[in-house]
Amino acid sequence: MTTEIHRDAWGVPHLRAADARELARAQGLVTARDRAWQLEVERHRAQGTSASFLGPEAVAWDVFARRVRLADTARRCFDRLERQDPDTAAWVRAYVDGVNEGLHATPEFTRVGLAPGRWEPWTPLAVWLSVHILFAGFPAKLWREEAARHLGPDAVGLFAADGPGTSGSNGWLVSGARTVTGQAVIAGDPHRFIEDPGVYQQIRLACDEFDVVGLAVPGVPGIAHFGHTGTVAWAITNAMADYQDLYRERLRRTGAGIEALGPDGAWHRATRHMETVEVAGEDPVEIEVIETARGPVIAGGPEGLESGVVSEGLPSGVGPEESSGGVVPDGLGSGVLPQGLGSGVVPEGPAASGPRSTPDTPHPPHPPTHPLALALRYPPRVTEDLGFSALLPLLRARRVGDVDRAFDRWAEPVNVVQAADTEGGLLHRVAGRVPVRAEANGTRLVPAWEPGHEWTGWHEMPRAGLTDGIAVMANQRGPAAPLGVEFAPPHRADRIRALLGEKESWAASDMAAIHTDTHLASAAPLLDHLAALDDLTGPAAELRERLLRWDRRMDADSEEAARYAALRGALVRRLAAHPAFAALTTPPAYPEVLLPWLALLPRVGFALEHLLRAEHLYGIDRPRLVREAVEEVAGQPPARWGDTHRLAPWRALPDPSYEGPALSGDHDCVLCTTAVPGWTDLAARGPAARYVWDLARREDSLWVVPHGASGHPDSPHHHDQLPLWLKGELAPVVTDWAQLTKESDV
Repeated sequence: MTTEIHRDAWGVPHLRAADARELARAQGLVTARDRAWQLEVERHRAQGTSASFLGPEAVAWDVFARRVRLADTARRCFDRLERQDPDTAAWVRAYVDGVNEGLHATPEFTRVGLAPGRWEPWTPLAVWLSVHILFAGFPAKLWREEAARHLGPDAVGLFAADGPGTSGSNGWLVSGARTVTGQAVIAGDPHRFIEDPGVYQQIRLACDEFDVVGLAVPGVPGIAHFGHTGTVAWAITNAMADYQDLYRERLRRTGAGIEALGPDGAWHRATRHMETVEVAGEDPVEIEVIETARGPVIAGGPEGLESGVVSEGLPSGVGPEESSGGVVPDGLGSGVLPQGLGSGVVPEGPAASGPRSTPDTPHPPHPPTHPLALALRYPPRVTEDLGFSALLPLLRARRVGDVDRAFDRWAEPVNVVQAADTEGGLLHRVAGRVPVRAEANGTRLVPAWEPGHEWTGWHEMPRAGLTDGIAVMANQRGPAAPLGVEFAPPHRADRIRALLGEKESWAASDMAAIHTDTHLASAAPLLDHLAALDDLTGPAAELRERLLRWDRRMDADSEEAARYAALRGALVRRLAAHPAFAALTTPPAYPEVLLPWLALLPRVGFALEHLLRAEHLYGIDRPRLVREAVEEVAGQPPARWGDTHRLAPWRALPDPSYEGPALSGDHDCVLCTTAVPGWTDLAARGPAARYVWDLARREDSLWVVPHGASGHPDSPHHHDQLPLWLKGELAPVVTDWAQLTKESDV
């Protein structure tokens, strides 16, 4: 059979081939044709070579990628795949052959003086690892350490993500008992940094063995996260599990190299070599790559951090039971936050007035002891397995049991899986690999030289059922609760469940209304504080009354939503500027990629719910700060939320003239479009795709991505789905080959 490429009206590729390997080659080929620049950026990021053409802005990531051994880990995982699963390894090779066949220079390559390179068989594994290395939020352990060190153990809980937290993904499964067709519907939307081109690729893969539509990750064969085979469909959300550990290492230089102190009390040889990061327009950067028995050293070394020695200790009394701080989940892959947040500084603005008192329970910095070095232990580095053996079985799945067995092979990131089939089978489980180890490992930095912090096995993955014919996952505490430390607040999950409870029978076409719901439950604590200010006068009193009447919907055309966001931002800035938090404004000299997790302002913004509801807050007069914020905002000219809440997608080559479209939603809405309260209303994160899988008729399924199927700016399908995405509408999943346009044979 000739391998064929077809397209639907949206430019989505539908591929047909004789067998899985030819299909993989076609998938690699069409992806390279549609997204050559994106693929090469991802390959260079995975190898730690992107600064060679993107310049100094990319150095921090490249240094991290080298030190954490992304490419080397991918090579090891592919070597193991070839030994243990040669069928999948050959399938991955076929995909890479297609990529190499299809790569071509586009205007972006010319702009930076880059020629397309050559993909290796292990490159897709490196891309997968690069995209997901920060998913588990291990840098949050650095924040917990700092918060406890300066404010005491209670501070960690105050800033926990179970407060207002941070955003993640939505997913819901409605059984056939609750649908108009009697067959299940699965729907949701993964929340990631919005990139242009997008992080998900709509695609159809058909051969004699299977015919699957879904959302692929460009650079990776198959359909891992969201797929529909015709008889079974599946989707995932981030489980928020903790499966990566940070170890404090004691290192010393010897005549033979570097040694690390182990838990047995002996010094052991660490591997060490030098690498060079080339930087466009600047001198190259030499880095020392060190690895101990725990894992690669990602920060510091025998001489400590660049700025000198940092304490190895915590204040007494800080233990795992008190540590449950906040994370930046779902792939802060590029370390991207608005410029300046990495420093931890507070932007210029009204500072908290009043006496510069110390917190109620001050904890001065612990005195320095040994030079700090941090090693990261993460499962693929230990097991040489990235879970790629799950990918072909997923494509070949016919029933829920097949999907279940495929996800038994899943490694990372750790996900919650929802699946359903046409025979009534349902699945709600966690998939991935989480090590068994001491509780302290999951909450803070642990000393490598002390026994008791070793990995001793792997957790069994939890399973869950449905309640009233429905399962909802939105990164809240759920079946994965025993495996994690921090989870998203329950607002999105509660709202989805409440909406699904409004009627007994649902159709696939109904789901867009849930995707786009803008109710903001986390507004309650600030509005409660506002209600208590019953002596305001003039414009401040008018603002108070207006917000107390507000329906709490973050709609783009809402003036009340804009006023609420302005009030929230003004309060966040005042809290972050309070002397009680002064010690947290300047984090240690950790690598730049890790600093967004330590930035005080977003920590305050995303923890506002906890900070406002806490019985005591380090002597901070919160009513006074709320009053000051109200008076500030009351004097501002009227605006609508969409005037400032605009899409800010990540591009490898930024366009300074770009002005994003207005957005509805907010970080705790089901329509999760995340800004950074107190810093910017621009939304860099949001739904990276939306999907509805109908098990009654696959052709009634729906999907959309933020921009389009093509990565080429001159293509009609570059941004043709953006109007749908903005309005909350979905495109049809076309399955009739007669309705497609044949593009070529390959």
